[in-house]
Amino acid sequence: MKKFTASAIAALLFAGSLVSHADTAIRVNRMGYLTDDLKKAVVMVPQGTSPNLKDIAIVDVKTGKKIAPDKVLAGAAWEPMGACYTVDFSSLKTPGRYVVKGGGVVSPEFGIGDDVYAGANEVPLFYMRQQRCGFNPVLGEKCHTHDGRLVLSGKDDGKHIDVTGGWHDASDYLQYLTTSANAVFQMLFAYQQNPGIWADSYDAAGLPGKNGVPDILDEARWGLEWMIKMNPSDTLYLNQIADDRDHRFGGHPAQDNVDYGWGPGMDRPVYPCSGEPYGLQGNKNDSKGLASSVGKFSSSFSTGAEVFRSIDPAFADELERRAGVAYEVAKANPGACQTAPCISPYYYEEDNWVDDMELAAVKRYHATGDKKFRQDAIDYGRMEPVTPWMGADSAHHYQWYPFINIGHVLLAQDSEKKVSDEFIRNLKSGLDRVKERGQNNVFMAGVPFIWCSNNLTVALVTQAMLYRELTGDHSYIDLETAARDWLFGLNPWGQSMIIGMPESGGFPEDPHSPLHKQIQTDLKGGLVDGPVYANIFNSLRGVHLEREDLFAPYQNSIVVYHDDYHDYSSNEPTMDGTASMTYFLGKLASQKKNK
Repeated sequence: MKKFTASAIAALLFAGSLVSHADTAIRVNRMGYLTDDLKKAVVMVPQGTSPNLKDIAIVDVKTGKKIAPDKVLAGAAWEPMGACYTVDFSSLKTPGRYVVKGGGVVSPEFGIGDDVYAGANEVPLFYMRQQRCGFNPVLGEKCHTHDGRLVLSGKDDGKHIDVTGGWHDASDYLQYLTTSANAVFQMLFAYQQNPGIWADSYDAAGLPGKNGVPDILDEARWGLEWMIKMNPSDTLYLNQIADDRDHRFGGHPAQDNVDYGWGPGMDRPVYPCSGEPYGLQGNKNDSKGLASSVGKFSSSFSTGAEVFRSIDPAFADELERRAGVAYEVAKANPGACQTAPCISPYYYEEDNWVDDMELAAVKRYHATGDKKFRQDAIDYGRMEPVTPWMGADSAHHYQWYPFINIGHVLLAQDSEKKVSDEFIRNLKSGLDRVKERGQNNVFMAGVPFIWCSNNLTVALVTQAMLYRELTGDHSYIDLETAARDWLFGLNPWGQSMIIGMPESGGFPEDPHSPLHKQIQTDLKGGLVDGPVYANIFNSLRGVHLEREDLFAPYQNSIVVYHDDYHDYSSNEPTMDGTASMTYFLGKLASQKKNK
């Protein structure tokens, strides 16, 4: 297979933007619009084209009836297009199937109605089950059953420890406490916000069959039980299984034959949480404390105790005990704990930690009623009023993680109005910054296009929804809706960013995953990384295109997205991003039930 250098790829992309002839394109939310939604489409026209705006109409697929839009407004063009127009049809509330026509082209079909997201909340759980390590119910096989052996652990180096379970992080088979703990919390939080909408179609092992527990809680418990293994004593917290030597193998996880020093396919290294920089080989991270990782242990254990109290009291008791211990360990060791690189320089470069401590503290307050934890939460929250990526142009990989601070949301619900008002302002300030940054493009895209930009977009939708529910303030409904619609195809590429959604197509067909590519496993529900700055695409090791770029006419010199197996920067599904969708999809799915 021919491989291109980064400079050659850059030249091809630049040349493509000059010589490819873009057609007029109409971008819509391919999933559809709720009855009372803001409903918008974007018409993109090429250079030198003068569109007849009066020709634009929304068409009822069943009857052929044409409906005039409420308005058509010129917006900032997306390079290399000549012009872009926003088509607003918010007043159209009749349930049905529609397309937008204009300029001689027709949009993909979409629905309008309160049921367009019915069942969407369950879709991410398909991918989470597919990512399970240990016993994988989708593949029907066990993998990585020898995990693992401690490394960089002083006198315990080489000691075997049972940490089987959990989820593979993305399309490789590494496992990280950082992303797994956030995934656990996000699913538990999604359940707490909408407990009545979750199905029970799978058992605890992830196999078809009811077990009396909502599937989202089965999945969260799978993660919690692994986190308990990653916390084998009150003084030991583990941070990672395997390292980038994992990338020597790309195939069926049950056949993983990477040799980490204990034989092919045998034990994998298990890294402890460390407050100092570490790495087994030439590359090292920049860890400075334990609080980011151990704080995540605490908040996830606390939330698990809340949720499982009525389901399994003994399990809840154990989670609660561990949450309390973890909080004190985290508080005593401030700073960020990063993941471990090995032979390559890539790792999760998280360097904020007060958000993790804020969330852990407010959860301890809810569990105990002890106001010292409430004050801790307020103090930590004041150290980082706005999640730093909001309004930023760039960031290191996972530098500010999680991408939403739910601690702010919980303090915004505080019974003392002064505190509540302060943290509502913090949430609002973050939204203001993103909205301002997105005013310069027709899609209102205000997130920085760093690696995993879709995760930021999910966080933005979530924060905007929660802010609106907390305050009744609809000032950001346009930002919220634009970010949601972006994920489902109202973006320059017209591509839904979630595999298998909608079922009619228009989602990633060639994601970066050996399970999909080689084994033809369904990755339904997986959220791909999303668009990245072209300079990121051009700089990462091993990234190239193996087929013609179908989106070439719509790529620009700044931001690119490729539905291509070999672009792991924009087309790789991630476990934590997928889990983070459960809240907002749950809210959308609940609309039909609430009417």
